[in-house]
Amino acid sequence: MPTPLHRYRSEDEDSARWIGFPFRDGDIVISTRSKSGTTWMQMICALLVLGTPELPAPLTVLSPWLDWLAEPREAVYDRLAAAPHRRFIKTHTPLDGVPIDPRVHYVVVARHPLDMAVSLYHQTGNLDRTRLAELTGQPVPAGPPRERPPIEQWLPSWVEREVDPRAELDSLPGVLLHLGDAWARRHEPNVELVHYDDLLADLGGEMRRLADRWGLAAPGPELVEAATFGRMRERADRLAPDTLGVLRDRQAFFRRGGSGQGRDLLDAGAQASYQQRAAALAPPDLLTWLHR
Repeated sequence: MPTPLHRYRSEDEDSARWIGFPFRDGDIVISTRSKSGTTWMQMICALLVLGTPELPAPLTVLSPWLDWLAEPREAVYDRLAAAPHRRFIKTHTPLDGVPIDPRVHYVVVARHPLDMAVSLYHQTGNLDRTRLAELTGQPVPAGPPRERPPIEQWLPSWVEREVDPRAELDSLPGVLLHLGDAWARRHEPNVELVHYDDLLADLGGEMRRLADRWGLAAPGPELVEAATFGRMRERADRLAPDTLGVLRDRQAFFRRGGSGQGRDLLDAGAQASYQQRAAALAPPDLLTWLHR
């Protein structure tokens, strides 16, 4: 018997929406943590599958977020059923919450957790919480938003937070649970791990590697150029994951995209605390790969 799927739920998402999804041969499931390269990998998949930098529709229409409660499940299923091309589907659910089908490819993007946390901090300030609550049927927040501490104070507290990783996936325990599950599957023939820093260092090489793994044509220079962070930021209106007005500023979604900013915000003591905490949450070989 197949292993039962773990159900991940929040105010905005429900991984149970994957149950019963009719996969097609060759589908690509993009499973990442928030602010770890989801939209970047969606764009890479769009360019490799469609073979043109001129996408026929906004990226989030071509590659819907299946478990997001802001859009009815039936509407997402219908859009994917009508897709005339090979499909690439977004999720923030770890792979133990997604049906694993041998006909389907799964790609997990990993980013240094401290860099991911910094991007998450800034992204939180760019969300229209009232609009998000309206879309997901949650109570509309009353009063002005609660003021957050500066990032230099917030980041060490994020590192030290003790939470249930399956309930708080954007915590450090949640990030390492997601990546630890993928790491354990890395030798499976239809699972790919991609390091965010490898995309920064050799975007063309990584795109060619994925194309080869997925049986797609190798990308030419124009496709690689279209996947660069700068070009994507220029096209934020078409590429930001927001057709429903959740982002206050679409261009701000593509804030920096760099590496190392999280470590630069911690002093030596806080960096040592992070290393100790990570070592208690993930196997050493995963951390060696993740922190390189």
